[in-house]
Amino acid sequence: MSLQTNDVADETDRRKIISARDLSVTFDMDRGTSRVLNDVSMDIYEGEIVGIVGESGSGKSMFADSMLNAVVDPGVASGEIVYTRENGESVDVLDLEGEGLREFRWNEVSMVFQGALSAFNPTIRIRKHFVETLNAHGVDETEGMERANQLLGDLYLDPDRVLESYPHELSGGMKQRALIALSLVLEPDVLVMDEPTAALDLLMQRSIIRLLREIRDKYNLTMVFITHDLPLVARLADRLAVMYAFEFVETGPTGKILTEPSHPYTRELLNATPDISAPISQMKPVEGSAPDPVTPPTGCSYHPRCPLADEKCEAEAPPLMPVSENHEAACFYWEEAVEEIPMASQGGQS
Repeated sequence: MSLQTNDVADETDRRKIISARDLSVTFDMDRGTSRVLNDVSMDIYEGEIVGIVGESGSGKSMFADSMLNAVVDPGVASGEIVYTRENGESVDVLDLEGEGLREFRWNEVSMVFQGALSAFNPTIRIRKHFVETLNAHGVDETEGMERANQLLGDLYLDPDRVLESYPHELSGGMKQRALIALSLVLEPDVLVMDEPTAALDLLMQRSIIRLLREIRDKYNLTMVFITHDLPLVARLADRLAVMYAFEFVETGPTGKILTEPSHPYTRELLNATPDISAPISQMKPVEGSAPDPVTPPTGCSYHPRCPLADEKCEAEAPPLMPVSENHEAACFYWEEAVEEIPMASQGGQS
């Protein structure tokens, strides 16, 4: 079965809602400074769904946390994250603090964190979680609960049953959908989701993905979906950004990334992903291991694992280079990679 791919629409017609520039996150450790996000830049446009993909420890969650100025101490985020409101007013998220930051996190950008299934207080009913959120932000409770009922219904839940339940009375998929509804009850423009389906079975994961597209279309939401599961997010995202060693190594429309991957890491990652259209003998793990954030390699961060690496790669870090329209790869030899690293199957993953 082929994945659905969704090429992104013309970006010039839409608001640039989030713009990250030279974004880094560091942690001071006994053995040195750990850089877990390394000068990344990205623009996110109104109404699109962006998938951030990479191995565990690649920096995906740090990018998500940074978008909400939610990096925990002793982590330090630097660079710039500009959020642009519908009226054209812009704010640098990393400058927000206190009440301004609290309002931003719920009213403008909301997040479903990793480990979301344990996010509800087990001693109170689901209704109270909604009520407390509305009261904390000064939103009329009657109006807010009407929206909560609508959102739960949009996610194919029975509002009366769910709202009167304790968290343990709901299945994992129901809790996940209730949490998505809670994250949207204050009508944010952007929803950031960090591995939101990791604890769910395959059928429920696919159900959640389908529902998220419906919610995006109905409410004109912008979504950022963080995951290690490339085939899953490919069913949802308009655009993909592949992360390796705390940097973006390839970005582009989902269809382009799946059918014409250009960075050696992306090609090897796709070849390591199960695909029922290709013989299992053609599946190959990505050799080697990800670099240490305290002592990363010089030059291209992928060169110790890359079959195309040479002295230039060891000495110089490649910038993101244009491959085609809206498609970039951080590799000096992306053209050679197409020939040197053949794909196990044509047309993407299953």
